Amino acid sequence: MQFVDFFNCWNDYQKERSTQVFIFCDKPRDANLIVISFRGTEPFDADDWITDFDYSWYEIPNLGKVHMGFLEALGLGNRSDTSSFQERIQLTDKNVDKNVSPVMVEMSAYFVVRSKLRSLLEEHRNAKFMVTGHSLGGALAILFPTVLLLSDEEVVLQRLLGVHTFGQPRVGNRELGMYVESKLQQPTPKYYRMVYCNDLVPRLPYDDNTFLYKHFGVCLYYDSFFVEQMDEEPNRNYFGLWYLVPEYLNAVWELVRGVGMGMAYGPEYKESWEGIIMRVIGLAIPGLSAHAVPNYVNSIRLGTKKHIRTPTL
Repeated sequence: MQFVDFFNCWNDYQKERSTQVFIFCDKPRDANLIVISFRGTEPFDADDWITDFDYSWYEIPNLGKVHMGFLEALGLGNRSDTSSFQERIQLTDKNVDKNVSPVMVEMSAYFVVRSKLRSLLEEHRNAKFMVTGHSLGGALAILFPTVLLLSDEEVVLQRLLGVHTFGQPRVGNRELGMYVESKLQQPTPKYYRMVYCNDLVPRLPYDDNTFLYKHFGVCLYYDSFFVEQMDEEPNRNYFGLWYLVPEYLNAVWELVRGVGMGMAYGPEYKESWEGIIMRVIGLAIPGLSAHAVPNYVNSIRLGTKKHIRTPTL
């Protein structure tokens, strides 16, 4: 892939430039594919983890409830003045200059990426684009086209090839999911969520009667043997004694496998010392080590589909 650009944008939740986006193409000229990748939760960054564990939401009329921290990470508002969410989400090219300062637009991940994407689609007339991300980056990856939908960016969205996220937390309620699925999943699905085994983050924020967060899109679930199933992840809220013992046993298995990955599959699969530390931590908090990026890379590269026996007639 050909590197195009990198952006370090303002995150209103963390009050620093921590929303990072990479853009690359398959070819430097006449590209067929443009990829927008939002950087995810850094393993040892407490601020990133706090964003994932935030449960606050903002309700957008005729759309649904959206995770407030993720909207702030895209530069689309500030919880200290909740009216700012509606104002920025409704911005178009006609009113952006007079209603919002150029500094805000320049620092906002949504406006910066949208502007760059438009220019790339103009430059590469045959290209389609994909949006992806892991963890926090996955949440931003699905919210980016969601806001494009709200802004009636039909010309841009006609060239959306797909949204693929990895270890993504929930971003909103059922109404939000129904809205996005009606736009992105017809006539064929464009939005896929990859979930690995006991990963804690896709189980957050909780899907219960209190928090009302719901996943949507097509879920591709991988167990600890990298077997793919097109099914929702089990234990969707990550609690209950029924799952406790298997989770700890699985953490031990993942630590042993992680140490031996290089020997079993070749040197390119050898895990880093940071990865091994995460797996040791996983002995105490199993879902934390399962969230590591190598699990998703290995699932895609080594994964096999679950065999479904066809009944004989």
